Amino acid sequence: MLMRLLLSAALLLVVGLAQAEVYDMPDEGDDLIGKIEHIEAKEEDTFVALARRHNVGYVELQLANPEVDAWLPGEGTDILLPKQYILPQESREGIVINIAEMRLYYFPPENDANAGKVFTFPMGIGREGWDTPLGTTTITRKKQNPNWYPPQSIRKEHAEAGDPLPTVVKAGPDNPLGQHALYLGFPAYLMHGTNKPAGIGMRVSHGCLRLFPEDIEALFSMVKVGTKVTIIDEPYKFGWQDGKFYMEAHPPDANGETRVETYTPFVTALVQATKAHEKMPIDWEKAQAMARSGDGIPRIIEAPGASAERTPTQAMR
Repeated sequence: MLMRLLLSAALLLVVGLAQAEVYDMPDEGDDLIGKIEHIEAKEEDTFVALARRHNVGYVELQLANPEVDAWLPGEGTDILLPKQYILPQESREGIVINIAEMRLYYFPPENDANAGKVFTFPMGIGREGWDTPLGTTTITRKKQNPNWYPPQSIRKEHAEAGDPLPTVVKAGPDNPLGQHALYLGFPAYLMHGTNKPAGIGMRVSHGCLRLFPEDIEALFSMVKVGTKVTIIDEPYKFGWQDGKFYMEAHPPDANGETRVETYTPFVTALVQATKAHEKMPIDWEKAQAMARSGDGIPRIIEAPGASAERTPTQAMR
């Protein structure tokens, strides 16, 4: 399926590329940005085209529309665009990347013309066995029209598959880095564009972080060398909006397909998120169902007062 997706992208004519997603920073005490949108598919649409056009990732679009055929949605089919997000519970500074949702958030500094805004972009990340590293680093270098110097490990993989790579791939249409690259403090890892945009929003890279060409161009123009980059892996996010407590869940596995098999990480995350609100009533059945589906849609998980006495342990019985 993945190979079919990538090959079809070469033949895909994408019309009306999406602009950067930008939102006002939420009010103090609130954590959500954006809103859920609905569109009607056209006869010629596929999820590859819709993801690019509406600036969402392929997998997140698929998870939000599990009953829809990704290759032939059909004329007039309702498509949910998962464009509401709970901001990660990290310092709102620089770039924050959540591997679990394959999404980047950029918080411009106070002295920037975009101060008070939040930019967010879908990303392609490292596939199983080529995990993107977690932690905090910085942007160490910016390069337009970069050359690619394939690491020995990647050259070995390609050679064993009968597809040897040169020691350097010059800038141009065959360069997998695209036209813009942001180098990270993690050796051999960077954020960059791509010549295979169909892979955005999937786990397909050798660990680097890919963006749609128009998204990396926008980000490249905004960030400076030295910008802080925090990479986390949090499939369960929690936050507030207008005094209501929300949850957002994503698949916790390496391929974005397997649903949660154990509730322990989910329960741990929820208990930690509600630590300062121990008596807040939680609808545990709803929260567990969200963890199972991993559809990425933020929902209120507060319950009527009758559920307030239920503990995480009791909810799991």
